[in-house]
Amino acid sequence: MPRKRYLWKLKSREIQLGDHTLLVAILDVTPDSFSDPDRAFARALELEEQGADIIDIAAESTDPGSKPISEAEEKRRLMPVLKRLREKLAVPISVNTYKSGVAANALELGAEIINEPSGLTFDPKLAQVVSQHDAGLILNHLRGTPETWAKLPPLPDVMGAILHDLEASAHRARGAGLDRARVVVDPGLGFGKRGEQNSEILARLGALVRLDLPVMAGPSRKSFLAQPTERETEFATAAGVTAAILGGAHLVRVHDVAAMRAVAAVADAVARVG
Repeated sequence: MPRKRYLWKLKSREIQLGDHTLLVAILDVTPDSFSDPDRAFARALELEEQGADIIDIAAESTDPGSKPISEAEEKRRLMPVLKRLREKLAVPISVNTYKSGVAANALELGAEIINEPSGLTFDPKLAQVVSQHDAGLILNHLRGTPETWAKLPPLPDVMGAILHDLEASAHRARGAGLDRARVVVDPGLGFGKRGEQNSEILARLGALVRLDLPVMAGPSRKSFLAQPTERETEFATAAGVTAAILGGAHLVRVHDVAAMRAVAAVADAVARVG
């Protein structure tokens, strides 16, 4: 579907959304990924070279079943990477965190966006921190916690719940003084939704237009797309990314930038004439 154009205001720049899909590259600095600052630094440069529009760095896992970590541990993993990357990338850095203390330090070290996974339900003070730094904010819809997701029943009205909760999250952000032009919303694929309902979210993503905010979606390698092999899962991810773009997503969060850049280019071409 045709996308409305938005000008997304960040800390030191403005980004036009809606002309083509932006690729938000995932960089996990967790023990099972790029935990070494030198490797994370090299990977960030590689992702930018491959065509990433934004680098999204996460130091705490939000995979199903993962346990929360302390603020001190999150900073220990994240801050050395941000220090290495400061002024080394042409594209903006986003940091995936729900902790206001982590967000404040990250923004001081050059991050321009906070990708907040809980819709401001875990630490409402985070919105005020983002507002004080004139940064961008991505609000995700999350239900429960990663530890409880496997036990949650399906939502009776998944899109109705997402619309209601994201509207409340955006209201909390505005209440903290954050300019509406700094906010993007994400329906939170996999974040407490049962497998089949994630397909429904992708099919009905256009319903989020009622919020009148830019939309990001992150289907990349989600469990509801998992296939017997890694290669097959990447093809499934490509299908999910295509569905998200045709459903109106302005940004997609991906692992494999090089492959998904080609996918997004084709989906954008279809969307423009759809």
